[in-house]
Amino acid sequence: MTAGCSHLEQVRPVTPATTGCEECLRSGGRWVHLRMCLGCGHVGCCDSSQGKHATGHFHETGHAVMQSAEPGESWRWCYVDQKLV
Repeated sequence: MTAGCSHLEQVRPVTPATTGCEECLRSGGRWVHLRMCLGCGHVGCCDSSQGKHATGHFHETGHAVMQSAEPGESWRWCYVDQKLV
């Protein structure tokens, strides 16, 4: 992880809440890539998806750090600092 992000204290041991975007699964929507909130385990779709639910979850909750939920990817992003952490 990269130094300089004060939001890493929000990261908790979480498991994905669903196997797909929670909001898209409820509405019948489609997603491109998935992101998991490292504060609560919410799974949302990326900003390339129509719903942009991962970013929406950040705006609703303030949970700043998410991780890619795509197979083989482990990168993390801080919405507040706008950088990889």
